[in-house]
Amino acid sequence: MSPLPPVCILAGGRGTRLGERVRDRPKPLVHVAGRPFLWHQLRLLAAYGISDVVLCVGYLGEQIRECIGTELFGLRIGYSFDDPALDGTLGALRRARAMLGERFMVLYGDTYLRIDYVAAAVAWERSGLPAMMCVLRNRGRWGASNAIYADGLVLAHDKHASRPEMDWIDYGLGGLEQAALDAISPAVDDLSDLYRLLAADGRLFGFPATERFFEVGTPDALEETDAFLRTTAVCAGRRRQVTP
Repeated sequence: MSPLPPVCILAGGRGTRLGERVRDRPKPLVHVAGRPFLWHQLRLLAAYGISDVVLCVGYLGEQIRECIGTELFGLRIGYSFDDPALDGTLGALRRARAMLGERFMVLYGDTYLRIDYVAAAVAWERSGLPAMMCVLRNRGRWGASNAIYADGLVLAHDKHASRPEMDWIDYGLGGLEQAALDAISPAVDDLSDLYRLLAADGRLFGFPATERFFEVGTPDALEETDAFLRTTAVCAGRRRQVTP
């Protein structure tokens, strides 16, 4: 199998639901369990042997580069800056594509995901499909379910219009080949729209997660994630030693 692909973290949003917490700092640097949230994300990726990360940043993005730098936990970290008008999630990936490999994984910048990143990357490569979405059987527990999954395929996805038969939710980790970025009009700037198209075409591999996700998009979610990270080690299972 090929080496683990780079991970592109979408970290350009304004995080307006966090209110005063993001008045003078970007959401990835909001403190969680005594550290910037992005620190926890990067530590987790390093524990699974990821070596390259590209951060797509926007709002107060220079603060992120000044805080995190270009190397942490053995990770090589590059930066792609949004247009001042903000590119959207898919637009940010297009802007960063020259920094990414032929295949790369995509992680939302406000989620902490207890998943085997190695197993997901290997299963996706073996599928032969151009894109991947990790999914969790949700049944409305953590937000509106937005996907139909069966037998290794995401058969349908729509984050704007949940349907009764949608038991699964986009977990927050995906994967794309470079060519998949061109499968939809350049005018479309939302990654979920690309996933929806690929699912409808039978080209979206699905990898099921088993552990709930944690995120920092709202004050309540941030407090819950803070409590979890204060009492939990970096991850269970496959890892290498990482020094804080």
